[in-house]
Amino acid sequence: MKLFKPLFLMFVMVITSQSVRAQLVIEITSGADQLLPIAVVPFEYSGANPLPEDIAQIVESDLLRSGVFETIPRASMLSEPSSSDNVFYRDWRILKAEYILVGAVLNASNGNYQVAFELLNVNTQQRVGNKEVISVTPSSFRDAAHFISDKVYQALTGIKGAFSTRILYVTAEGDRSAPNYKLQVADADGHRAQVIVESKEPILSPSWSRNGRFITYVMFRDRRPNIFIQELATGKRSKVAQYKGLNGAPAWSPDGKKLALVLSKDNNPEVYVLDIATQKLDRMTNHYAIDTEPSWEPDGKGIIFTSDRGGNPQIYRLDVKSKEVERVTFEGDSNTRARMTPDGRYLVTVQKDSGNYHIALQDMKNGRVTILTQTYLDESPSIAPNGSMVMYATTEGNKGILSVVSVDGLVKYKLPSSNGDVREPAWSPYFK
Repeated sequence: MKLFKPLFLMFVMVITSQSVRAQLVIEITSGADQLLPIAVVPFEYSGANPLPEDIAQIVESDLLRSGVFETIPRASMLSEPSSSDNVFYRDWRILKAEYILVGAVLNASNGNYQVAFELLNVNTQQRVGNKEVISVTPSSFRDAAHFISDKVYQALTGIKGAFSTRILYVTAEGDRSAPNYKLQVADADGHRAQVIVESKEPILSPSWSRNGRFITYVMFRDRRPNIFIQELATGKRSKVAQYKGLNGAPAWSPDGKKLALVLSKDNNPEVYVLDIATQKLDRMTNHYAIDTEPSWEPDGKGIIFTSDRGGNPQIYRLDVKSKEVERVTFEGDSNTRARMTPDGRYLVTVQKDSGNYHIALQDMKNGRVTILTQTYLDESPSIAPNGSMVMYATTEGNKGILSVVSVDGLVKYKLPSSNGDVREPAWSPYFK
């Protein structure tokens, strides 16, 4: 039995005393043509006190925004079974559901709960996987719901779910001539947003370590950029780069021991690698052009970065061992802010073409490029740890918002904010 402690609260209570309500609300804008019909039946509960959250509703919302499933509306359900023993499969065949998720919530000791759930195949009338029972605290219902969503997604797609992951992003609130900047962390669906740090000066380039325990970001102090590392669980923060000139774009190595970053301490912006334990710097590029926006390949053997050494900004690959550089992108007027999918198959960039900035996907095997977005000012792409979705910043009206697009371009949803402009998203890895 899995025990769900209030992991998220442990995560952030030490970060700040400012608990804020969810500021990002999902609006699904388009979906795939062929979706898998599933019914998420309201979980049975007969306790005297109301439950903190509707687990089935959260699971349904998770699956819906994945772009893989269509869910059967609750109002259409002919019955509401809570276990495989009381499922009348004809009810679900009438509704053309191929799978149903049933479950029940029971009161347990010490004010906690037990949640039992089963995923059932309507056609075979068989359970998919095992019946599971998990223990849940009152404050971890959303964690439990995202866990169940991950289980369903993986069972039916073969791909590990990413509903339990989180996102970092920066908001700029208040007077636009002098906004208040906040670095925030939230569930991947935008709920449970919490402020990590805030400042009257810009906060830029948040990035997760590969185990999800640490983050790094750039924060200006007295108009000078400094790079910080912060442990989320303790809030402990250290400044790791404060050289003269530019200190920017930190990115964790896959083993979590190094940061790739951009420094102009020797007059020109170049890519460096900082050994976090020893503080030793290794200069990786040496070119009169501007080299910036580094990110690591999944195996740590290469760093991809933006450079205008060819006359306009394009993406280049740096071999970490030999420091040899090769150009990677050729289509479009420019390509910037590249990120690679976890399997190394695709490169996601911001591609400028005819004055518009779109999110582009380049297949690293055959070089084919696909434009994923049709909006005109898209930036800062960040990829889900299962490689299925890309989150990016864009504009709606005159306001900055976050949007998400699937790597096949078929599914899109946006997370508009109720407060201020939102930018600089960073999707977390799987937590270890």
